[in-house]
Amino acid sequence: MPTSRIRRTAVVGKLAAGQAARQYGTKAANLTRSEEDARAANARRQLESAEQIVTALGTMKGAAMKLGQVLSFLDVGLVPEEHREEFQLKLAALRDAAPNVAFKDMKKVIEADLGEKLKDVFSEFDETAIAAASIGQVYRARLKDDGREVAVKVQYPGVNSAVRADMQNLGIIMRLIKRMVPGIDAQELADEIRERVHEELDYELEASNQRRLARIFRGHPFIVIPEVVTDLCRERVIVSEFVEGAGFDAINEHATDAERDRLGEIVFRFYFGCMYRHHQFSGDPHPGNFLVMDDGRVCFLDFGLFKVIDKKIAEVELETQRRVDAGDAQGLHDLWAREGFLNDATRMDPERLLEFARYSTWWYTDDDEVRLSPQIASEIVLGISTPMGEHFARMRHENFPREYLFGRRLEHMTLAVLGQLGASANWHRIAREWTFGDAPVTELGVLETEFYASRGR
Repeated sequence: MPTSRIRRTAVVGKLAAGQAARQYGTKAANLTRSEEDARAANARRQLESAEQIVTALGTMKGAAMKLGQVLSFLDVGLVPEEHREEFQLKLAALRDAAPNVAFKDMKKVIEADLGEKLKDVFSEFDETAIAAASIGQVYRARLKDDGREVAVKVQYPGVNSAVRADMQNLGIIMRLIKRMVPGIDAQELADEIRERVHEELDYELEASNQRRLARIFRGHPFIVIPEVVTDLCRERVIVSEFVEGAGFDAINEHATDAERDRLGEIVFRFYFGCMYRHHQFSGDPHPGNFLVMDDGRVCFLDFGLFKVIDKKIAEVELETQRRVDAGDAQGLHDLWAREGFLNDATRMDPERLLEFARYSTWWYTDDDEVRLSPQIASEIVLGISTPMGEHFARMRHENFPREYLFGRRLEHMTLAVLGQLGASANWHRIAREWTFGDAPVTELGVLETEFYASRGR
């Protein structure tokens, strides 16, 4: 594998050039093919493009895991169904390729950032990591001054500079993606991803994000955000309250339907509620990023991939949902045209646009009880993002402003988690609390409404 950035750039550039030639060849051949043959040929090219991207990411040693997470829609959205399982394995291997770093090297990072020896800060420090993040590891320790148990998150040595160097190749990868989805603004998309990933490299910023949410949810009846030990947070080290709880796999294996439904509602309320109530949210809904505590509360973790949005952005999202709920095709068309979602509004039929919007949001805009599943989650994402999906052809040339990118990622990844849980609820009735200001209809909703009322919100 090439190790210098110049050599890695050459590899990625060669991949992009080869893909472009094949794409043009497919378009020319499709002129003489039947519709079914043309779709099959496009699907094959789509798979090749997706695999080219994974190959390119594989050359980016520093950023491979992080970009594998950020572009995680690739494993469900951009390959034909018959190749999906094989492709998921490739992307999973990329995402999970954590560096093998000896503790003595991680210890050097901690002591360099804190400016003190480990023994002077911690009375106990378990050298075996309890979790691996994309760019670091997490350890369990006890503070020397007050005896508190803490989690210590530490970046891998050198990963910061490696990721920053590799992000310079992101533009080439985005050009590969643009050939698959021509309507996107690849430069805007690359800028947004680059900005979010660069922010995630700064653990002091992540600690600040965590403090913000910990303040918002302090005393919440069923959501917990670990408190940060501010004095011990640096660019490469975060120290926060240690929280004990069961992970997703353990819960998912043994939970009853009622437990799944309760956890699903909490996950939905946390991620969607953060975006629409507080206009800030963790952009990484993931089964590894929450724990179920013994008292039934759910602790949410990892706030590196974080997004703060303008109130206007949230309102456009909510107004979209209101228009879908009302079946207002023309109102939705006018809204999307005004906000820059439609490259040529005259070419998009309002009814078809409403059909597209309803297809991707029906699970929380239809007033029905819905038990989610991995199949439902896949069908929704596949229907709008794969060449074989019924809505891909009509929307692939439309734009997606960068301000909305991580909101869509949050929506789809939350759906994926709820699907894995097999959670059931009338998601629409829950969402109406922030979409229309309705009174809560669930027990958790009543508790949350009382919490916000006590906080003057």
